[in-house]
Amino acid sequence: MAAVGLANIRSAFGPKETADRLEAAIKAKGLTVFARIDHAAGAAAVDLPLRPTELLIFGNAKGGTPLMQACQTIGIDLPLKALVWQDADGKTWLSYDDPAWLAQRHGIGDAGAATLATLTNLLAALSKTATNTP
Repeated sequence: MAAVGLANIRSAFGPKETADRLEAAIKAKGLTVFARIDHAAGAAAVDLPLRPTELLIFGNAKGGTPLMQACQTIGIDLPLKALVWQDADGKTWLSYDDPAWLAQRHGIGDAGAATLATLTNLLAALSKTATNTP
């Protein structure tokens, strides 16, 4: 779990409930859920085991465009993504790329600072709602 630039938050709920809560929180903030990918279902379809693992892809042009105006390569990391997954001990986690890491990766300086601060606060609020963390 120690991937560079990845935020990992333990959830008080199981994987499906965490993903459902996250999706509802995203929509409540007026963002679009572009896709919800069930990796475990994909694995099962080819007879491979995988613990619950779902990826939600979400965002909006108002939030992402200013970052791409500052540095277009950040478009490879947008829209935002969050992974809900269950570890080998049965614990559920929500993981996402830390906006500060994305800014460093793409060399976004002061031009995107306000947008990055907004994204950081947004992801923290969504995570708190989805996982029931303080």
